Amino acid sequence: MNEALLSAFRKRLEKELAALHEETRTGAYGARPVTLDQQSVGRLSRMDAMQQQAMAKATQARRKTQVRRIQAALTRLKEEEFGYCSECGEKIALARLEFDPTIPTCIGCAAS
Repeated sequence: MNEALLSAFRKRLEKELAALHEETRTGAYGARPVTLDQQSVGRLSRMDAMQQQAMAKATQARRKTQVRRIQAALTRLKEEEFGYCSECGEKIALARLEFDPTIPTCIGCAAS
């Protein structure tokens, strides 16, 4: 893989990482604890708030997983292992990397 292509993947990964950090910063409000004061919030409103909190926590978990995947891909770029399967060492198809540059395995190893 040539240097220009590796640079393009690096920029894409860094941009996605920055966007995830921004989403995490702005989305933290939704995961705050739900108050159980029945005088200020009715039962249905509280249930709705708890559901929204659960969805916000699930979204945060997905973001954390994606951040770890991006950081691992950036590490592979730095160590000049990007584009090679972490299982068998063969090259990962360019179309597969273009679809998701965080993919660590070739299609053969992913299928098994």
